This record gives sequence, structure tokens and C-alpha cells, in this order.
Amino acid sequence: MEVPVYDNHLHLSPSGRNIVAAKEYEAAGGTGMTLVTLPYKEVSIDEGEDFMKGYRITLSLAEKVRESTSLKVNVAVGPYPVTLLWLAERFGLEKAEAMMMKGMEDAAALVADGKANAIGEIGRPHFPVDDVYMESSNRILLRGMELARELDCPVIIHSESEPSTYESLGHIADEAGLPREMVVKHSSLPYVREDENRGLMPSIPSSRSLIKEALSKGDRFMVETDFIDDPDKPEAIMAVTTVPKRIKGYLQSGGMTEEQAHRICGDIPLHLYERKR
Repeated sequence: MEVPVYDNHLHLSPSGRNIVAAKEYEAAGGTGMTLVTLPYKEVSIDEGEDFMKGYRITLSLAEKVRESTSLKVNVAVGPYPVTLLWLAERFGLEKAEAMMMKGMEDAAALVADGKANAIGEIGRPHFPVDDVYMESSNRILLRGMELARELDCPVIIHSESEPSTYESLGHIADEAGLPREMVVKHSSLPYVREDENRGLMPSIPSSRSLIKEALSKGDRFMVETDFIDDPDKPEAIMAVTTVPKRIKGYLQSGGMTEEQAHRICGDIPLHLYERKR
């Protein structure tokens, strides 16, 4: 049976290499991905309804990848957390929060329609901000988790990555009634044990050192590149071929068993993203 190779957090852009990058990923050994929406430069957010324009771009790119490759493509859509700050500068925080809430509701509608598999990446800024912005971000995140609970779908979280982050996010999930295992922590620390991740699902950047540390603790995690498909920065954050190269390398060296690869790149994504609703 083919060993799956799954990048859990990857972006494609209409102004980037998009389908070419996806084909390159497949040629390197990739079999699936979570395609996550971006604040595309082609879309200006002037009203809450405008988030849907970006989501449609993501859905269109996903369909093109499916048509051009054999890759399994799961899609995550949601209002990018830092957008709140940009909107607050233009419209004030109250309207900005309402716009983000609309973006969250529209993302959930796409999941409900079977067009997307997860709400994400949502959360809060990954850098220090004034308390009013953090409080607003947590209210928006809580609503996203409530919608995810109603839909029985995962959320993909963009936030700071501190040891305390995991319990903080877990408390919000508990308040929303969303099982903690449905909270995917993007760009996670290599926190595989439950006493570290507090029940959240870690999605760990595919560096050799982080994967090695994660594997030393178990195999309850996913791997990602956060490839951003920026033609001006082709290797940022990581090259699109990184996950296939890492998985192949660890299998060949004996650092990862086929059973572990099937769990990390097969069983866990399948359980999270292909739920029957």
C-alpha cells in the first residue's frame, strides 16, 4: 500500500505558481494537502461579505489542482486573524469585529455545503497586541469554534505558540463545546504528549529537528510547510517539496516507520477532514 504524504498547511496564490507548484509537490511524492485560504492581494475587504471572494479563489484553486493532479485536496477557509488589525485601522474595532464575524459565518456555510472541510486559519495575532484586539480576536475565535462544533468540523488555528497557548486555546474550545482534538494548532511546537498540547492536534513545521523531536514522543501529529506561493519569495516559508522529502528521508533512514507515516499523513487527516456530516 502506498505510503501517504500529506502537507497539512499549504497556500496557493492566483499570482503565484499554483498548479505548477502542486504538480511539483506531487512529483516529489506528495499525495494530499490541506489548502488554506490567504488574504489574497487580489481581494480588498471593504465589507464582511468580501471574505467570500477570497474563499472562492481558494475553492477554484483546489478544483484546478484536483483536475491537474491526483492529489487529495482538503480545503480550509476562514478570516485570517491579523486582518482584524488592518480592518480596525480603517473602520474602527467594532465594525472590524462584525466584518470578521461575517467572514466566519460565510466560511462555516461553505463547510455546511460540503465545499470546504475546515474553518481556518483563524485565531489571533501571533505577535503582541493591545488587550482590546486580543479580546476581540478571542470572541471571533470562540464563534468560529461554536460553528465548528455545530458542523462537526475542525478549526485550524493561527496564533502565538507559547507553552501556555495550548491550554488557552483548549479553554476556548471547551467553552464552545468543540472537542479539543478538533483544534489543529498550525505552526505548533513539537508538543505531541497530551501534557504538552492539552489535547489539541499539533501541526508541526517540517524541519528535521522538529520532526525528530516530535517522533521521539509519539505519532499523534501532522506536518506542514506553510508554503505561501509568493513568486518574489519562492522558498518562503518552506519549499513546496519539503514534506515529501522529509517523509521519504525519515522512512529511508529508519527514523520513521511506515506505520507512523500512515498515521501522521493518512489516518489523522482522514479523521479530521473527511468526516461525514
